[in-house]
Amino acid sequence: MRNIFIIHGSYGSPKENWFPWLKKELEKLGHRVLVPQFPIPPREKWDAATSGHSLSAWLKTLAKYKKYINDKTILIAHSRGNAFLFHFLNTLKKPVSSVFLVAPWMTFIWYPKSWKKTDSFMKKPFQWNKIKNTSKYFEVFQSINDSAGISVNDGERIAKYLGAKFNLVKNAGHFNIATYKKFKEFPLLLERIKIRL
Repeated sequence: MRNIFIIHGSYGSPKENWFPWLKKELEKLGHRVLVPQFPIPPREKWDAATSGHSLSAWLKTLAKYKKYINDKTILIAHSRGNAFLFHFLNTLKKPVSSVFLVAPWMTFIWYPKSWKKTDSFMKKPFQWNKIKNTSKYFEVFQSINDSAGISVNDGERIAKYLGAKFNLVKNAGHFNIATYKKFKEFPLLLERIKIRL
């Protein structure tokens, strides 16, 4: 049995998108699947000065689960969850088994420029050389037509930095049900995870 984590993105929830489906499918295979709820601000309190998400609060949340993180653990992240994971991985003393990055980004150009200075997830540059050594395997899923404005180039660069397998997916939007209802499920991701089990 492996411990598998699914990390949601901005304003996310364990109950959205393909997360519940993937959790159920992996549990059928005999694995423990954890989908933590990270602290998110109410939308009405979101302002132009900050995204309202706190990296330190997210790190504290996942720290509660550290007993489930070892060399057999698989981590899966979506959207902002990837930016969080890049920081979290650097806190580990030993590498995990695998990391799957869905719609990762480096520049988040669709946010107002003022947020680049205040967003806690982006204040410090990602330490790619260090991150690369925190997992035995990385895989990236990027969409040709990401509705959040994430460029294919971001995914390609991240894959290159991490020595990751790169999957370019057509008609995937932001890999969420807000853009495509079909993303209540994510069969391609499941199949790729199964290879690492």
